[in-house]
Amino acid sequence: MEEQKTGTLYIVATPIGNSRDMSPRGIQILTDVDIIAAEDTRRSMVLLNKLDIHNKLVSNHKFNEYGKAKYFINEMKSGKSVAVITDAGTPCISDPGNELIRAAVEEGIRVVGVPGCCAAVNALAISGFDLSSFLFCGFFPRENAERRRLLERIRRGDTRTFAFYESPKRIMELVDFFVEAEADVRMCLCNDMTKLHEMSFRGTPAQVREQLLQKGNYDKGEYAVVVEIAEEYVFNKVEHTVSAEAMLVDAMVSGGVSGKEAVAAVLADPNNSYSKNELKAAALNLKRLFGE
Repeated sequence: MEEQKTGTLYIVATPIGNSRDMSPRGIQILTDVDIIAAEDTRRSMVLLNKLDIHNKLVSNHKFNEYGKAKYFINEMKSGKSVAVITDAGTPCISDPGNELIRAAVEEGIRVVGVPGCCAAVNALAISGFDLSSFLFCGFFPRENAERRRLLERIRRGDTRTFAFYESPKRIMELVDFFVEAEADVRMCLCNDMTKLHEMSFRGTPAQVREQLLQKGNYDKGEYAVVVEIAEEYVFNKVEHTVSAEAMLVDAMVSGGVSGKEAVAAVLADPNNSYSKNELKAAALNLKRLFGE
């Protein structure tokens, strides 16, 4: 008896606003597969109907992707091919799809990417900022405390440019955060990219805030945000006045705690300027020098 051939999992990028950005290869794949796994079947149906694609459409969103992964895996084991799409852009980039891909890899199923639009990459490309290296942060934190921690981590890193997504309902709140933090950064807010009324807001946080207010109905459409940190605003390693090892030893002696507990204690210290990774490295140095 001939062994049954396993199907393939395709990760297909879709347009972020302009349907003409759909690649010919992407159209061909979506036409040929047996099942299309969509983040929102109703929204995807609009695009698929426009492309005259009428294959089986099955929901695969963040609330059901763990349970649905087994269904799709079984279908591919039976020889069927599956394409994953999201509402807009590339699957898995702050969108569902990772769980299914992880399961497919574990089962030895072939996974093929069909590249195309990605809002974060498009925003980075048109920002005009230094892209020798950059960091994508997904959706920016909602709470100010988490925002401050993220900003501090980025200031301590080697990357000066980072990108993230934000809801139009929170976009002014986000800009206000950078204004109030007196952050020495340049911003590029990209709104409704590839659509007819695409707009970009550029400058310092205060300048961008003024541009949004002048626009008026800024709380509409989708936003991808790129921020470039000024060189003078980056935390410099020479700013550390006490070594990480000394801070850990002090925490261990004064608190009678282990090295691991000392790392947590120093991280909680508001005067600490070291990252978690830097403190862990210091703890390893102490362990090599003095043993357990």
